[in-house]
Parts: sequence; structure tokens; C-alpha cells
Amino acid sequence: MTAFTLETRNEKTISGALTLVMHLLFFALLVFGVAWQKQEPVAMVAELWSNLPAPKAAPPPPKVEPEPPKPQPKAEAKPVPKVEPKPAPKPDIALREKKEKALKAKEQELAEKKKREEQARLEALKQQQAKEAEAMRLAREQDEALRKLAQSQAAAQAKLVDEYKYRIQEKIKRFVIEPPNLPKTAQVEFDVVLLPGGDVLSVKLRKSSALAAYDSAVERAILKAQPLPLPPDPAMFKEFRELNLIFRPE
Repeated sequence: MTAFTLETRNEKTISGALTLVMHLLFFALLVFGVAWQKQEPVAMVAELWSNLPAPKAAPPPPKVEPEPPKPQPKAEAKPVPKVEPKPAPKPDIALREKKEKALKAKEQELAEKKKREEQARLEALKQQQAKEAEAMRLAREQDEALRKLAQSQAAAQAKLVDEYKYRIQEKIKRFVIEPPNLPKTAQVEFDVVLLPGGDVLSVKLRKSSALAAYDSAVERAILKAQPLPLPPDPAMFKEFRELNLIFRPE
């Protein structure tokens, strides 16, 4: 109970002191305000000038200093990567690699040699084929030339045979004595065998003219006309050994 009473008394004392201080401050503020309002204004003095002074030159504008360039950031040099030296190959590995390289070089050399030999073989085969083709061409040309020559010779020989057969018949006709009243359509055919000199070996009637007198007259003329004319080349006698001759009235 005593403690509570003591605390109440102290609070009242403090409250009273604070109230007194506030009143004093208010009073002082009131006195200061009144004194400030009663202060007289200070008189102002003005000077008159006959000539106006020259106006002061305006100060130059302040010089603007350019901003210093900003320092460029330095490029940091990248560290050079350190090249690690390759470890020296072991003797066994180095020897094996050396053998492998030598083997590969030898295989490559053999392959190139085989390739050159194959190219040479193909070139030789090509040349051989070209020679054979040329030989075949020449052979064909020669055969063609011989064939043409044979044809030409055969034609010339046939012409010569026909020419001498005509001569033989013309010589025989000069010795034919035709019987009277011989029709122009009469025709007789004989097979004549000659000897190399042109003499007649045999005469055989192959087809009669149906007129015995005309047949006999022609047969006698064949025998009288010998030796019959033959080509000078003895090799052509085979074309005249056996003749088939046909006669008609003149």
C-alpha cells in the first residue's frame, strides 16, 4: 500500500513540473512576438547617376571539358595450350609399325607392278587384235581382188571361147554343100571331139534335121574343115575338147 502511494506522489510532482515549464515557454514566446512587431523599418538611400556605368561583360560560359575516354578493358591473353609431347613408342610397337609400313609399301609396289603388267597385256592384246583385223581386211581385199580378177578372166575366157567356137562353125559352114529345096527352118546338131592340134577325133549326130542329105552334108563339112581353129594358149584346149555344134541353113 505504501509503495503505491509513493509512486502516485512522484508522478504528480513530475506532472506539475512539466506544466510549469510549458507555461514559461508560452509566456516567453508571447513576449518575443510582440517585441518583433514593434521594430521600426530601416530607411533606404538611393543614389542618382548622370551616366550609367557600362554594363559588366557577361562572364564567359564555363569551358566544358570533354570527358576522358573510358579505358578499354584489356583483352586477357588466353594461355597457350601446352602441347604434351607424344610419348616415345616402345621398341616393340615401333618395330611392328616399321614392319607394317614396309609390308604396305611392298604390297603397293606389287599392285602397281601388276597394274602395269595388266595394262601392257591389254595394250599388246589390242595391238594383236588390230593386226589381226588389218590382216583380215587385207585378206578380204585380196580375195575380192582375186574374185574380180577371176570373174574378169572368166569373162574374157568365155568371150574367147565364144569367139573361137564362132570361128570353128564359120570354117565348117564354108564346106557345107546344102541340098536343093532346103527349108530355112532345118537344124542339125553334132557332138565333136577334137585333138590338141585341132584335128577331129570323132563326129556324132546328136539331133537330126529330119533331112538326111543336110545331115550328111554337115558331117562331111566338119571333117573337111580340119584342123579347126583353136586359141594359141594350150591351157584353153579343155574348153574345146568336146564341142556341141548347131547348124542352120544360110
